[in-house]
Amino acid sequence: MHLKAYNNRLCRKVVPAAPTEDEEGDDKPPDQRLLQTAPSYPQPFFTPSVKSRIIYFSQQRTRQTNPVSRAFRKKFYPQVPTKLWNSWQWQVNNRIRTAGQLKRFLALSPDESAALENPGAKLPLGVTPYYMSLVDRNDAQSPIRRTVIPTICETLRSPGEEDDPLGEDSQSPVPGLVHRYPDRVLLLATDFCSTFCRYCTRSRVVGHNSIYPSRSRLEAAFDYIEATPSVRDVLLSGGDPLMLGDEKLNWILTRLRSIKHVEIIRIGTKVPAVLPQRITPQLVKMLRNHHPLWMSLHFIHPDECTPETHRACTMLADAGIPLGSQTVLLKGVNDSVETMTSLMHGLMKMRVRPYYLYQCDPITGSASFRTPVQKGLEILAGMRGFTSGYAVPTYVVDAPGGGGKIPLMPDYMAGRDEAGELILRNYKGDLHRYPDCQENPVF
Repeated sequence: MHLKAYNNRLCRKVVPAAPTEDEEGDDKPPDQRLLQTAPSYPQPFFTPSVKSRIIYFSQQRTRQTNPVSRAFRKKFYPQVPTKLWNSWQWQVNNRIRTAGQLKRFLALSPDESAALENPGAKLPLGVTPYYMSLVDRNDAQSPIRRTVIPTICETLRSPGEEDDPLGEDSQSPVPGLVHRYPDRVLLLATDFCSTFCRYCTRSRVVGHNSIYPSRSRLEAAFDYIEATPSVRDVLLSGGDPLMLGDEKLNWILTRLRSIKHVEIIRIGTKVPAVLPQRITPQLVKMLRNHHPLWMSLHFIHPDECTPETHRACTMLADAGIPLGSQTVLLKGVNDSVETMTSLMHGLMKMRVRPYYLYQCDPITGSASFRTPVQKGLEILAGMRGFTSGYAVPTYVVDAPGGGGKIPLMPDYMAGRDEAGELILRNYKGDLHRYPDCQENPVF
């Protein structure tokens, strides 16, 4: 084949098909449709280096595994072949969802047992087998276990806690879309996650089959975005958008790309941490069609930085998708300088840029997870100067009532001297003077 014709064939634009009529009217929760076979997409042009790396990491899916996960699988899933274990559909379909299933893997504490017997829990139980392999079997206070196994504490409402502390419902012009900031919106693609975090800000809706990825609801959101030209940035969240099949997600991204004033699309997801098997070569190739595309990944502890997660993040980064981390500060999970620094170093090795460190939102039942704000400031002060600046996230409080993210920093400015010079405190606590310029200098 002539080289020019070959390149034209490789580079021609692929226009994905719209959802079928059956799909348009389908309001079933996404978790009931996860086992559908994902379609194969015509492949866009890949440079040999990128393509070979994606193929390489695809081939390594069965070779590089976390030893802890490998031992867990040998003990609890000895009959499950490697290919099935590495299937994200199998992982989702075999989530641990009941107290009976959980007792097979864990020695439950009294607080955990009481929570599982309480029918009034706001957030369902749901953990992928892969992520369950990272949970300590015997220690109920171990970090990852605390974040996914319910305890009786989450049924208690403390002062200042609310089901919707950020006021998202009051800032939703159409169902499933939040418009808080002037130039960007939050689009909730689905309310389904493969693994439910017990401190989830949206526990009032997540896992309750209330936000379906139906075409009618999503088209209403697209219509609003089209009619609002100030919106240049759309964040897809949920639930977890990557729990949609490739075809559905491709349609959503294509529809957003058809809106001329939408410049940036971001995807918020915890999939690389809890379900790295979802990051497949087919998914990555599809996502490449929608650049500029960014991803905000949710990590909370160094134990999540496994070979499986590293492989997933590498595939995404090699596809040209900038990766940033959003970490929630959690009591007894990551509220120390050592743990937070270890996590951020692990993320940087996976080419994930530490972005936000969130103060835990005051959702109902979150008291056991929330730390004083001063703790977050101490952690930042303990990191600044002792590790690279890229490894230090921005500490933010998402103001209750829809006030938005407010950054907080340790106070490094100690004052001014008589000559007007700034007195600054460095990471060691030493004071230094800086000749600050004047508003109206005299020459």
